[in-house]
Amino acid sequence: MKRIITAFAFGLTAVLSAPVHAEDKKAAPIHVRGSIVTYAGSTLKVKTREGETVDVALADDWKVAGVANAKVTDIKPGDFVGIASLPKADGGDGALEVLIFPPAMKGTGEGSYSWDLKPESSMTNATVADAVKGVDGRNVTVSYHGKEKKIAIPDGTPVVTIAAASKDDLIPGAVVFITAEKSEAGPIAHQVVVGKDGVVPPM
Repeated sequence: MKRIITAFAFGLTAVLSAPVHAEDKKAAPIHVRGSIVTYAGSTLKVKTREGETVDVALADDWKVAGVANAKVTDIKPGDFVGIASLPKADGGDGALEVLIFPPAMKGTGEGSYSWDLKPESSMTNATVADAVKGVDGRNVTVSYHGKEKKIAIPDGTPVVTIAAASKDDLIPGAVVFITAEKSEAGPIAHQVVVGKDGVVPPM
């Protein structure tokens, strides 16, 4: 199972960090966020957060993983993290969610790119340079490609890490975050992150 999670994490890290160049727009991955209606054979029927019900085909090489709760105090200098954030009115960025990657993923696909969790949000995959606890939460400085970015992580921000999961966790009502390619027949999934034990993918 550890090997499966590691393989999944490599794919997920690439998904959470790959820039989309103009010539690659047709091949850019799409994200499906919602809850499972049914899972049968090689198809997931998902009710999306927008209220639409879509059939997601599972690619031959598809992988599944879960997420486990972590704490903001788990974030230490040297950790490799993926942080979705929004610009703050008073400057800087405020985190929407944090994913702590396994140590083996450190440095893979680092960078800061636009993200579709919310309008104007970005995803930053980077190494934590320092983490300072403040009165209203925690500020982290992350570094990537010789650059630094300071991100505030308010109290209550979802913080998770990758956890084991199996096809048996793909049950009706389970919340999923799916990375897929767009096709005329509908989304084709390569990675599925499923919520379990009360923890949902915040990505």
